[in-house]
Amino acid sequence: MQEFGPMNRSFAPRTIALVGKYHSLEIAESLRRLAEYLYERGVSVFIERETAEHIGKKVDLSRWVTCGFNDIGAHADLAIVLGGDGTMLNAARRLARYCVPLVGVNQGRLGFMTDIAREDMLSCMEDLLDDRFVPEKRMLLAAEVIRNGREIASNMALNDVVVDKGAIGRMIEFELFIDGEFIYNLRSDGLIVSTPTGSTAYALSAGGPILNPTLTGIALVPLCPHALSNRPIIVNDRADIELRVAYADDPRVHFDGQVTLDLESGDCVRLRRSEHTICFLHPPGYSYFAMLRQKLHWSERPRGG
Repeated sequence: MQEFGPMNRSFAPRTIALVGKYHSLEIAESLRRLAEYLYERGVSVFIERETAEHIGKKVDLSRWVTCGFNDIGAHADLAIVLGGDGTMLNAARRLARYCVPLVGVNQGRLGFMTDIAREDMLSCMEDLLDDRFVPEKRMLLAAEVIRNGREIASNMALNDVVVDKGAIGRMIEFELFIDGEFIYNLRSDGLIVSTPTGSTAYALSAGGPILNPTLTGIALVPLCPHALSNRPIIVNDRADIELRVAYADDPRVHFDGQVTLDLESGDCVRLRRSEHTICFLHPPGYSYFAMLRQKLHWSERPRGG
């Protein structure tokens, strides 16, 4: 696998992995067209195994090598993700430890992390193969769940880690510590711990701030707090964050909204910046604020009156 970075500006991918959202005929066809295009350009193409198992029922992918994320991490120069932000989040968590850059083709709706529109997919590949895409590093969160002094689970998150009350309607109560210092008791529906990347996801809908991805802070956004004085705060990315569940009927912790673990009263969720980062490759002309204007409809004029 080639190393991508400022010291290697002659990056020319020779092996590209394709990862797609499942159960979609449109994505199956897009993936087939992309695989054929890359092959004709002399690129070795891998198809992620679960993607191939699902999409292969809709189109013939037998001519391509299929492999798991571990093999993609070991051998691919980059991965192209076809789908929405959820597909990108899953790929990012699986590949972050391998430093495989990611390119996103938006087959979903909002697509804050998938830059390339489906209709522009093939026309953008020439810029990608000729090294005209721009790299951008994104931080991740590392989380571990402690029960009775023992770690019972760990995971990474590109968007956010959320501790909430679960399915039962009563509020959760927990204590927040930052770098070992007690901050406050919180009674609420939960707390979102968000990276800058995740600031346009669940945290945004809960009233949190939008953080430019080039920042390295961590946002703490309460969900429907009992005390209106519990407002979103941003802490240093080097902070050690600990949530101690004091009382809850059905507490849970969610990683990127995709992996969920049941908690118990007395459990601790410890969070810090991960030692791993993810590298997104953006097409020429990409602008974060232009993306926000488009996705959040900032440029639309008010109707009526």
